[in-house]
Amino acid sequence: MPHPTFETLLYSVEDGIATITLNRPDRLNAFTSRMMTDMIAAFDATDADDAVGAVIVTGAGRGFCAGADLSAGGATFDYASSADPARIEARVQGVQRDGGGRLTLRIYDSLKPVIAAVNGPAVGVGVTMQLAMDFRMASTAARFGFVFARRGINPEAASSWFLPKLVGVQTALEWCYTGRVFPAQEAFDKGLVRSLHEPEALLADARALAREIIDNTAPVSRWRLTRPTAGRSRPGAPRPTRAKASPRSWRSGRPCTRTGSRRICPISGRIGARVTLFDGCLKRSRHRPSRDN
Repeated sequence: MPHPTFETLLYSVEDGIATITLNRPDRLNAFTSRMMTDMIAAFDATDADDAVGAVIVTGAGRGFCAGADLSAGGATFDYASSADPARIEARVQGVQRDGGGRLTLRIYDSLKPVIAAVNGPAVGVGVTMQLAMDFRMASTAARFGFVFARRGINPEAASSWFLPKLVGVQTALEWCYTGRVFPAQEAFDKGLVRSLHEPEALLADARALAREIIDNTAPVSRWRLTRPTAGRSRPGAPRPTRAKASPRSWRSGRPCTRTGSRRICPISGRIGARVTLFDGCLKRSRHRPSRDN
């Protein structure tokens, strides 16, 4: 099938492996609403293409993704007055859905295994988008940062649902409370990434993993047998947008991808609640299970 073209991405398929390259190297591949819609469309394309057995996501130039493009200054998060069609489309009952969250949920639903080949700095949405991917392989030159607290905003893209499941609550809290940028070695030591690679070998090693998966497994097995391991296709399995608030759980309510000018918990989506950075998100929920939006 013909390959799609995108404004902010490079897309190619070779030998059964689709490679999605974030392509704004002059901005360290900073994330925009256009990139969000392009990436969602790219994953639609990989799902629809029977010739694709696995997907690699990487960045052009020296960075993976530097987070949200802040070149618009204060208007970056001025959702109410934005005329961006992608943002207007994402408004649900007057509440703005988080663009990074829309992307991570699409990646989470991918029918093909997804490998992040992290070639350089990955902060903000640049790291949270990886959490829904199946494997994270990093260059030794990569750096990571959940920098939201240093910007005065909450963790987004369903990251406070995914991150504790990957590295544990204590590490997730440390990285998010401090907002510091940390090296690839720490990401490997804490289990965020699968393996470390020399920069020049990263893509080849990612392709080798994809090749091993494709060559040794049937497509139906990859989906029906391996996805339940990640809690994806099992009937009734919890999803980022359906994890209910509970004082006995580290998860909370729905949906986790809405943001806006009102005080909204980034995971539970509860409006008007007195929320702190991790209220009902990474820490135990302070919401009673019976309290609705």
